[in-house]
Amino acid sequence: MSPTALSGTAPLVVTIEPGAPATVDAENVHTIEQATEWLRANTDALRALLHEHSSVYVRGLPVHDVDDFGLVRDTLMPERTPYREKATPRSDFGNGVFSSTDLPAAQAIHMHNENSYTLTFPGLLMFACLIAPPEGGATPVADCRKVLASLPAELVAKMRKVGWLLNRSYSEHISTSWQTAFAATTKEEVEAYGAENLVSCDWQSDGHLRTTQLRPGIISHPVTGAEVWFNHMAFWNEWALDEELRDALVDEFGVEDLPFNTAFGDGTVLSREELATIQAAYDAATTRRRWERGGLLLVDNILSTHGRDPFRGDRKIVVAMGEPVSVLDCAPTVAPSATPVSGEDR
Repeated sequence: MSPTALSGTAPLVVTIEPGAPATVDAENVHTIEQATEWLRANTDALRALLHEHSSVYVRGLPVHDVDDFGLVRDTLMPERTPYREKATPRSDFGNGVFSSTDLPAAQAIHMHNENSYTLTFPGLLMFACLIAPPEGGATPVADCRKVLASLPAELVAKMRKVGWLLNRSYSEHISTSWQTAFAATTKEEVEAYGAENLVSCDWQSDGHLRTTQLRPGIISHPVTGAEVWFNHMAFWNEWALDEELRDALVDEFGVEDLPFNTAFGDGTVLSREELATIQAAYDAATTRRRWERGGLLLVDNILSTHGRDPFRGDRKIVVAMGEPVSVLDCAPTVAPSATPVSGEDR
């Protein structure tokens, strides 16, 4: 354990220990008014920590309900990022505060950068624990600089050259409906969004929708300049599914109608071995800390991924997204597009 004092208006003591994110203790903070004052005084120091460590866990704040969290969010992250192209179920508590996810407790959520598939995504994520689960349920994080550095050169070169593809199939039965995903009521609204945001729309004969979008998988942080592995390539790949579930979905709907699937930007499929290599890189860079009530986790969404461990018992983690960043401001190695990389571009 290595405590490090930071200079500033209100000096922080930072604890760095193996396997855990950088951790700061907020001392002598008893009311939410004191919490917002403490955060305001330490904003610059917390930003510096985020740029260095990619995520910061703050202990000791009296964040007990959604209203408290909203005040904390507005102090540190006044500019919000809309939640676009919805992909997983969340509860909306209002005022830009959501549940982290409403997926079943037994299901792990793989590492990902929030909204890596949209043209504008949150630069900063803020999680808070209102109810700590008795077992499991941590929000693990992984430094994307370390992930990129540990991946094989050939795989990195491929991603750098062609990016990655996201293919989605929308259904009320096994995934998010297009109405929910795009907050739309008509096909024309979806197509207008797709045209503006480089998402191709392919309506099927039965009325359901498939979309495709090409995105860079390697970008650079707009402030630090650090190059990072930034994508949903592994998370949403078919081989990341439980084997029995994948087989059942493919038998019923076919590979083309899996709710999510990914490939390299030229259409080359990701092999099981490549998926395992990417997941191993995430695992090697992953840190986690057990949630405590009032705990606050700040995540630089470009420098760090996040996920969720399975859990038992009650758990209530809220999240807010802010500081929108355009992918075009992140030196993307591949230009975003609604279609795969063509043969001439390879």
